[in-house]
Amino acid sequence: MATVSRGGAKGVRRAAAARSRAGAARAMRARTHSTLDSVLAVLPISAERLHALLVVLILAMAAMLAWFVASLAGLPALAGERLAQIAADAGYRVNRVAVTGVERMDEQLIYRRALAEREQSMAGFDAAALREDLLALPWVADARVSRQLPDMLVIDVVERQPHAVLRTAQGTVLIDATGETLEPVDPAAMPELLRVAGAGAARQVGELEHLLDAAPALKGRVREAHWIGNRRWDLHFDTGQVLALPQDEVTAAAALVTFARLDGTNRLLGGEVSWFDMRAPDRMYMRVPGRSDARLAELDTRSGTRRAETR
Repeated sequence: MATVSRGGAKGVRRAAAARSRAGAARAMRARTHSTLDSVLAVLPISAERLHALLVVLILAMAAMLAWFVASLAGLPALAGERLAQIAADAGYRVNRVAVTGVERMDEQLIYRRALAEREQSMAGFDAAALREDLLALPWVADARVSRQLPDMLVIDVVERQPHAVLRTAQGTVLIDATGETLEPVDPAAMPELLRVAGAGAARQVGELEHLLDAAPALKGRVREAHWIGNRRWDLHFDTGQVLALPQDEVTAAAALVTFARLDGTNRLLGGEVSWFDMRAPDRMYMRVPGRSDARLAELDTRSGTRRAETR
């Protein structure tokens, strides 16, 4: 009697399954190869060029990974310090400072900050940090710091321009056109500069300049301007007379132009009137010192009609 082995049948089935899987893998590889060939045919670069790019990409990723690991270990900082020390040992260290652009400020203020970096390696020197330190000085509007090898720092300074003298309860200080305080000053040493006073006056000097530009004939005769109530100006002329202007900037400019016209026809400045008040529309009130009952004169600024009244 013949005997059928079950184990043999299982072996046949396993072999058939293995051949089937191998055939499927070969078919998949064939399809993949065909698809890759199709993609390569569409791309505008050759297979060799694509392979080279892939190699470069892999190497770049490996370098980035190596740099990341080194950064965690602090190796770049150590390498930078070592490089700076080597440069310093070779003579590339801060020994000299050259400063340009300084006219009014104390130049030693800049040298003191720059020479604090003396003997530091030129490779490790932080030019941006020194520039920020210089910009903190009141007179410095801008600064440029550069290296001149082997051992010199070159600093080019842009100074703020003095614009007016601000009178405060603590004394008088020089300010620029933005109201930035520069340094304490004796007003007598700055006779050509306008003096301003009043709370908040420093922030208004730019607008005051525009206001005075509206009447060029009077601009040179204004010696001091008082910012009143944080809303308007009183102008003090070289004759000692005072002009009170309205608070709106446009209205104040129009009033100043009108005053300049009236001064041209009636010689107001240098006369007996000590105080002119143009805060009322189309009216100017004038006070004459020494008269009893605070006698005022009123002038219609449109018609030029004048009358006296007692207040």
